[in-house]
Amino acid sequence: MIGTTIPHEIVATSGTARIVLKPAAAGTGVKAGGAVRACLEAAGIHDVLAKSLGSRNAINMAYATIEAFKSLSSPESTAERRGLDVTQLVPWIEKARKEEADYATHKASK
Repeated sequence: MIGTTIPHEIVATSGTARIVLKPAAAGTGVKAGGAVRACLEAAGIHDVLAKSLGSRNAINMAYATIEAFKSLSSPESTAERRGLDVTQLVPWIEKARKEEADYATHKASK
């Protein structure tokens, strides 16, 4: 995660269910329904946009969401794999990581 969202867009399938997850700006909330929303909230993701395509079977949607989680990769690992500096790939990463650290410090002090 980067802050309270996911690092990149992802499409995952399970059976005939397909889910699209997109990162969202802080404060957007979880824009998803049913089983997808439950999975996202359980994972601690607070800002994400989701669209379900294909089957609406709740179990397959939950499995597709879990597959999406498995397919996510950090910007650092993607930059390393491509031979780039992470700031070339995601220019705002330093600010996001600093905000994460500040939030964790603030939360730990309470």
